Amino acid sequence: MKKELTKEDLLSLEEFTKIRAQKRQETIALKKNRRVPLGSEATLFFENFDTLWWQIQEMLYIEKGGEAQIEDELLAYNPLLPQGQGLVATFMIEIDDPSRRAQVLGMLGGIERHLCFRFAGHTVTAIPEGDPNRTTESGKTSAIHFVHWTFTKEQIVDFSKPHQDVIVEVTHPRFPLKTVMAESVRKALQEDFE
Repeated sequence: MKKELTKEDLLSLEEFTKIRAQKRQETIALKKNRRVPLGSEATLFFENFDTLWWQIQEMLYIEKGGEAQIEDELLAYNPLLPQGQGLVATFMIEIDDPSRRAQVLGMLGGIERHLCFRFAGHTVTAIPEGDPNRTTESGKTSAIHFVHWTFTKEQIVDFSKPHQDVIVEVTHPRFPLKTVMAESVRKALQEDFE
């Protein structure tokens, strides 16, 4: 398992342009088993080397910032790469109506600390990526959060058991959500452990 994206992992704009359509289809297929919907208004997207590689390549393709942009993208996305002892996800609150979205986000301060997995008697709570601007002092939160879950060796073993029920839960009192992770997702995510 590769634990860091480097400049050498990236394709030139010309090379990427040639394979972009094919890589888009591969990434869509990959992400299908790395997505956990939480009700109709929130989703977890679990990141790995391939999803982050795609995101960086797309940013470079869209923004065309060249060499100057590469280091910034690597600095931004490398912290989201799983390191073998846990999982990393982008948590998105997806409310289409702008006024309702603003109202809901205004009540969900700290939601990034209220995401957990429950399985085999374990509870593993998310640790937010170190961005203090995701929740304001007034209690308003961002629609997008980056979170990590760190597992013990025993938790990794239990999570990786076939057909292990994994409950994904948002425990924020104003936005309680809960679902059982699909087996195809659990199986895909176990590959993120060493």
